[in-house]
Amino acid sequence: MKNIYPNIKRIQFLVKILGVQILILSYSCVANPDFEIPLLDCGEGTGANLDFQGLDSLYQGETLQILDDFVLEGYVVSSDIASNFFGVLIIQDKLENPTQGLRFEMDQSQSHLQFPPGTKILIKLNGLYLGKTKDEYKLGGTFSSFGNISVGRLPSLKVKDHLFSACAEEKAMPTSTTISQLGQLPLNTLIKLENMEFLNEELGETFAVKQEETIRMLQDCDENQVELVTSGYADFQAEPLPEGRGSITGVLVKDGDDYQLMIRSLGDIDFTEERCPEIITEFTSNKVFISELADPDNNSSARFVELYNAGDSPLDLNLWTLRRYTNDNMEIGSEVDLSGNIIEANGTLVVSPNAEEFEMVYGFPPDLGISTNSPADSNGDDNLELVDPFGKVIDAFGMVGEDGSGTNHEFEDGRAVRNPDIIEANPVYTFMEWTVFNDTGDSGTTKQPQNAPEDFSPKEHK
Repeated sequence: MKNIYPNIKRIQFLVKILGVQILILSYSCVANPDFEIPLLDCGEGTGANLDFQGLDSLYQGETLQILDDFVLEGYVVSSDIASNFFGVLIIQDKLENPTQGLRFEMDQSQSHLQFPPGTKILIKLNGLYLGKTKDEYKLGGTFSSFGNISVGRLPSLKVKDHLFSACAEEKAMPTSTTISQLGQLPLNTLIKLENMEFLNEELGETFAVKQEETIRMLQDCDENQVELVTSGYADFQAEPLPEGRGSITGVLVKDGDDYQLMIRSLGDIDFTEERCPEIITEFTSNKVFISELADPDNNSSARFVELYNAGDSPLDLNLWTLRRYTNDNMEIGSEVDLSGNIIEANGTLVVSPNAEEFEMVYGFPPDLGISTNSPADSNGDDNLELVDPFGKVIDAFGMVGEDGSGTNHEFEDGRAVRNPDIIEANPVYTFMEWTVFNDTGDSGTTKQPQNAPEDFSPKEHK
């Protein structure tokens, strides 16, 4: 009879070799050699006995250690799957329309495997530290710096003693909102913004500079802006910013007075629509002109320049400028940006170099207070130009390069007022459009110094 034992031994040997190869292959498929499939502890026997409002009542203005057997319930809305969040879980009180959120600081990586977004968790608070920084609550371990105790990351070995999955993974619904409403929402909660895009000047940039936390600016179609903050270690750090428009979901955070958004992965961005139409905010008009210049003989601090809008609609003076050429200079001596001011139809805009003195003299504040040695602070022999947003001179008083002393555009110790029948600006100084008072001007002007307030009419072009 043929001996079969050598074949059996050979088969056993081959099986062992095959088993080793399978083990090696399986092990090589795991990115992290220390990876362990997390065992979710459902927290049997642990039920929440404190809500977020109760947690809020525990905080009395400084970091404290919780020593009572409180259990807090919440829902995870962050994820470190793309490494934009690190060492932290963002937890809110409800899946939809949350009223509060907090940061749980912990020294544990790959937390998304055990606590993916939407996971309902129970937090055993006994032994944890509670703190508040810049309007946001933090839970975790502790660290001391210069004698001050702050909330820090809870050591990884202790995380399992305090965090428990409640085995109810659901989908957290982000709160749909707008940039103007961010101040009404709780921090560390999941939100969604529609009709968003990155600024034109940032297109072509990546989400973040390598190994540097980076801020990129988002805006809506009304040009309201909010910051997107991205870790320089995020997996998508080197990806270019999307060029389109659409929705973005993320965790609402805050740095000082600035609201910020943090996404969990590129899946939080859906910019597939065309960019917002351009908003035109710069307008020109020949209906706005210089209507009065003042250099009172009795009070040089009561000087002013008045502009008038002879049009039938308001004009936004965004990027308009008023500039002065001192004496016979050909170069601009000073200028002021009129942005932020709207001049109403048949209305005026009064600019003063000394707002406090102006109000004391004339009985009401100027529309715009600026500094001395500005275009509104001429001593009567300078030349002025009103320039639109596109660099075009719309109106002028005087002749650039000619000192006004002794000329028909001198208003030293007096005033120059536009005649009431003038309804359009003129980029070339035309003496017949003006009535000029001074002390030593050319023929045609009125050599009669003017005193404030009685000889002037700011805000009343007539």
